[in-house]
Amino acid sequence: MIRLLLAEDQTMLIDAFETLLSLEDDMVIIGRAHDGSSALTLAQELKPDIVMTDIEMPNMTGIELAERLKAENSTTKVFIVTTFGRPGYLRRALQAGVRGYMLKDAPITQLANAIRKVAGGGRAIASDLAESVWDALPDPLNDRERIMLRLAEAGKTNQSIAETMSLSTGTVRNYFSEIVQKLDAKNRIEASRIARQNGWL
Repeated sequence: MIRLLLAEDQTMLIDAFETLLSLEDDMVIIGRAHDGSSALTLAQELKPDIVMTDIEMPNMTGIELAERLKAENSTTKVFIVTTFGRPGYLRRALQAGVRGYMLKDAPITQLANAIRKVAGGGRAIASDLAESVWDALPDPLNDRERIMLRLAEAGKTNQSIAETMSLSTGTVRNYFSEIVQKLDAKNRIEASRIARQNGWL
C-alpha cells in the first residue's frame, strides 16, 4: 500500500485529489496539509512513502519542502503536481531531489501510474516537460536573493525587508542592485517578473 501525504492550499483541489486517489486499491491518504511548513511537520511525523505537493504554497514552497526532506535524508519521496510548466521550476525541483513532476491537467490514471512509478523507486516527469529542462536558463539567484524578491513582490519596503532578514537597509539596497544587474532588469519589479517567468522564484 502506497502511503500518501497531500499538500495543497486550495481546498477544492486537495478534496478532489483525496477522493480520486482513494479509489486506487493500492493507495491510502494518511494526511493533508494546506501549507508547506505543515506538510514538512506531517512528513516528519507520519513518514509517508510520498508527499504529493504543489509548488506555490504559503510558508514554504514545494521545492523548499523537497530540499528540507533531502537535507534530512528522509526516505519520503516528493512528487510535485502543479500548474507551472516552466523549465526553471522543473530544473530546481530535480536539483532538490523531487522524483515526480506532473501538471494538474493530467488525467488521474496517468497521475496514479506516475505515483506508482515513483513509489517503486523510479522517476516520473511529464513527457512534454522532460526535454524542456535542458533548455532552461541556469538560475542566477541564491536563496537570499530569492527570499528578497518574494518579499518585494509582496509589497514589503526595504526597511521591512531589512528587519525581516536582520540586515541593514543599505545592505538590502545593495542586494537589490546586484539582483537587478544579474537579471538585466530596470528595477526590482522587473527583476521579480523576469525571475517569476523563468521559474526562479
